[in-house]
Amino acid sequence: MGKLGKKARKFAKKNLQSVLKRKRKIKSTFKKKASKNQRDAAENEEENAELSARRNSENGDIEDMSLEAIFSEDESDEDEGDVDVDDSGSDGYLSEDSNCLPIAESEIHLGENGAAGKPSAQNQEILLELENKKKKLSRLKAKDPGFSKFLESHDKGLKSFRNENAYSDEDERSDDGMQSMDEDGPHLYLNKLLTSSAINSWCHLVKEQHNASAFISLLNAYRAACHYGAESTGILGSGSGAPILDCETFCKILMFVLREADDVFREMLGISSNCKRDTILGLKNNSKWKTVRPLIKSYLRSTLFMLNQATDSEILAFSLNRLRTSIVFFAAFPLLIRRLIKIGVHLWATGEETVSFHSFLILQDVASGFSSDCFDLCLIKMYKAFIGHCKFAEPALFKHLQFLRNSFVELCSQDLLRSSNKAKVSINNLSRILQLGLQTKKKEAVKKICSWQYANCIDLWVTYISHCIHDYDLQPLLYIIIQIINGMATLFPGPRYLPLRRKCIEWLNHLSSSSGIFIPVTSLVLDVLEYKVSKEVGKPGKDFNFSSAVKLPKHWLKSRNFREDCVFSAIELLSAHFAQWSYHISFPELATIPLIHLRKFQEKSDVESLRRVVKRFIDVVEQNIEFVKKKRDEVAFSPNDQQSVEAFLQLEKCSGNTPFTQYYRSVMEKAASRSLIMNENKSFLEQKKQKRKRGQNIVDVRANGEKVPEKSKVDQAVSVNDGK
Repeated sequence: MGKLGKKARKFAKKNLQSVLKRKRKIKSTFKKKASKNQRDAAENEEENAELSARRNSENGDIEDMSLEAIFSEDESDEDEGDVDVDDSGSDGYLSEDSNCLPIAESEIHLGENGAAGKPSAQNQEILLELENKKKKLSRLKAKDPGFSKFLESHDKGLKSFRNENAYSDEDERSDDGMQSMDEDGPHLYLNKLLTSSAINSWCHLVKEQHNASAFISLLNAYRAACHYGAESTGILGSGSGAPILDCETFCKILMFVLREADDVFREMLGISSNCKRDTILGLKNNSKWKTVRPLIKSYLRSTLFMLNQATDSEILAFSLNRLRTSIVFFAAFPLLIRRLIKIGVHLWATGEETVSFHSFLILQDVASGFSSDCFDLCLIKMYKAFIGHCKFAEPALFKHLQFLRNSFVELCSQDLLRSSNKAKVSINNLSRILQLGLQTKKKEAVKKICSWQYANCIDLWVTYISHCIHDYDLQPLLYIIIQIINGMATLFPGPRYLPLRRKCIEWLNHLSSSSGIFIPVTSLVLDVLEYKVSKEVGKPGKDFNFSSAVKLPKHWLKSRNFREDCVFSAIELLSAHFAQWSYHISFPELATIPLIHLRKFQEKSDVESLRRVVKRFIDVVEQNIEFVKKKRDEVAFSPNDQQSVEAFLQLEKCSGNTPFTQYYRSVMEKAASRSLIMNENKSFLEQKKQKRKRGQNIVDVRANGEKVPEKSKVDQAVSVNDGK
């Protein structure tokens, strides 16, 4: 077949179906390629926008990045709305008749302006009527000034009445069913004193005859005692409750109700002392529960009010201890649980030793015995309280901060899944702050990182990871926290940051010993020995406690003690690091490079006492190297046999009789004795300063020329000693 002519080819391109089909196919492929390219371009633009936004956030203000505000979205602190609509009056004075149930109030839903929800047209009519009445009143005031004075006097009385109702902790919306108005009910407290004989008779009726009416009278008296001081108008009087005769009566009410209330409630409900949350929730439809519920709520709310007002540590500790026995009853009052957590966390963070301990036990019971939301709320509030109280680490508060840290870690161990999520959020926030500081080197960022708050936050999560790593997979958090600690040591390399570097190395040693993972710290330790000490060494400086500082003062760098502290710190930290791996099969290789640096330092040092310390350390490490090599030459397994490598020298490790282990113990004992002596010297100097101030306060000559009394023998002795 011959070749088509020019006209025939034109006709085929325009009209043949096969050619048209091919054209359509080519066009569709080009469209697909174009759309794919456009999609890729759009994705690239989105990625660039995200990167730029991330850079802008990283370069943002360091002051906006707070350690304690990271969980602000996870909780709401609206404690002021703790009102039970079903039984809002149960915290007021109870009716003496035990069968008298509180009448349920009608639910009132308020609008934005506090008025009941009604159609807008009616609201407008009411507003118009009010405006007309105001205009009429203003006209009357202008015409009759005496009438206006009469209105103002009544207006002041109404305002004081409203303020009393607004600031009372009762959430009463109706007086029906709460107070009997006859003389025999508890309403008589408003006019009669609570005497010791009346309290004794009620206590006898409750204990011997199980009298419910007497118990209710005692609960009313207990409420008056708990509110004593907050509503009082006299010495032992109460503005809205019963006036108490004396302190003896006050103590009898508190002690009896706190001791016996829990047993009486359980006896009235017929439940055991070991019942749990589900048992209380199952009693809601029981007739007994409807009778006892307002009594329990009155007791719990009065006790919480007293815990929020009392300052005596013995009263607080005893009240917390007794409230803990009734903790299960809070299951029926979810809003009171929030108030209990808030008060418990405050007392845990600010109270004395016994108060803080009992508060933690209550928080622990709430976190373990109630819902997961209660656990989250306890965890968040305790974390914020710890971060808020660790901004300054004074030696007097150091023990309390340790207790707060350890108790928080113990609470976290109850639910590792939830606590690890919170830890991840906090550790990532620490990482962002450090990353911003390393990138910008701004003064604000560096100051935030080199602070007690940041250091104590790291110490908190180091303790948490070390304590819980064998019970839950915390390897990702372990890796991040190690990077943060190394970043801190890199950011502050100077000699003034010796205390902070020492803490970083201690954290790494602690993580390594608890996780069993090798973390290299020798380079950080050896850098301490390389600090340049001024040739013009001054006098020995005053005793300085490294545990209470993250940064050394400038004058300390020129003292003789600084060089000693550097050497002692390096020996202690290296001993702790080597003690963990002294039985490992690779210890000879681990200790080779540090020994080379230590020998160089020994040759350069011109202080004989420091050279002896370093020489002693080198000799003990070399003995341990020879010991491990000798045992390693006797084995027949290869380095690839991981199980045999891990079992190497485990029997010797359990006995702990090797020379290096004994040397490590002696080093730690000397370090502990040094810190103890330092603390004693510091306390002695503080006492001496106080005596000196006392002596300076004695003025020998008065301005009015009166004769000065002679000094006492103690003051004379103090002045003589100061003169010496």
